[in-house]
Amino acid sequence: MDINQKMQDAFNAQITEELFSSNLYLQMAFWFRKEGWIGFAKWMAHQSDEEKRHAMDMADFVLNRGGKVELKAVPSVQTEWKDPKDVFESAMAHEKHVSALISKLADVADDEKDRAAANFCDKYVDEQVEEEKSLRDILNLFRHREGSTIPAIDDIVGGRQY
Repeated sequence: MDINQKMQDAFNAQITEELFSSNLYLQMAFWFRKEGWIGFAKWMAHQSDEEKRHAMDMADFVLNRGGKVELKAVPSVQTEWKDPKDVFESAMAHEKHVSALISKLADVADDEKDRAAANFCDKYVDEQVEEEKSLRDILNLFRHREGSTIPAIDDIVGGRQY
């Protein structure tokens, strides 16, 4: 079952967004490394890799259905933050944005009555729930440990198992 042009265009736009996300998290990892937060840097580097895998997964889906993947320019990303909490707040805002984009992609699949695309999108809807939860958990560490040392949070976040 071939993918139609509207669905292909929607996936191509999302692929660009996933690559932007990968670059954003990679830049956050670099910022953390520069600032000496090794655990946070490790967490963000993993997130960057995951976003690139999402882009590849979506590209494979388009190609497997006879479509064409067309990479567009990926905008530059923010490069500075005031502190570790600010970085994670930025990441949470970004994930909420991505959740809205994934919902929009799923809506296109529904509008096009493309069951294969709708089923494919479902895993990313679920993925976004998990991404927002992970960031919410980290932000809660900052909130609950107000006044305690950020290095303790860095150790907790850096110890995440993948």
